[in-house]
Amino acid sequence: MSRFQFLAALGLIAIGLTSCTTQSKADEADSAVRPSKDRKKAPEFKLKDSDGKLVSLASYKGKTVLLNFWATWCGPCKVEIPWFIEFENKYKDKGLAVLGVAMDEEGWEVIKPYIAEKKVNYRILAGDDSTAQLYGGVDSLPTTFLIDKDGMIAGVHVGLVSKSEYEKDIQALLGLPAGK
Repeated sequence: MSRFQFLAALGLIAIGLTSCTTQSKADEADSAVRPSKDRKKAPEFKLKDSDGKLVSLASYKGKTVLLNFWATWCGPCKVEIPWFIEFENKYKDKGLAVLGVAMDEEGWEVIKPYIAEKKVNYRILAGDDSTAQLYGGVDSLPTTFLIDKDGMIAGVHVGLVSKSEYEKDIQALLGLPAGK
């Protein structure tokens, strides 16, 4: 294998590992929590969880919801999942609910083993294209919607953003001082 072929192969591997979207620092500033007057109602959905129970977004009214569209094959999604596990533990008693909407075409066949292996402690739902369309057509994974306790979309992160950016937004929506 020539050096060029090796570098080309290495480049393709890197692209494959990050085939989802990442977000630049410049974009992060644009995705902070919106003022209440600029928020829109989060679209309602009913999806099945890993136990086959039908779950609606409306059942989370009164809670701040981190709604994450992801897939088992998405590299940046794999980075975020441990953060979301931590946020569920740290903030659930303060009013946060983390919901993952898995967009894997193979469905529970690949989702269940993955969430078991990663010890995901928050509710995972099986999504589809119609659910993604409700949210404006989720074109990149991960895409995360921050929904306030009134069911309004307070912020959106497309691609991988920093853990601290998520935590700052969660704290703001929960009315907690930064860093708590």
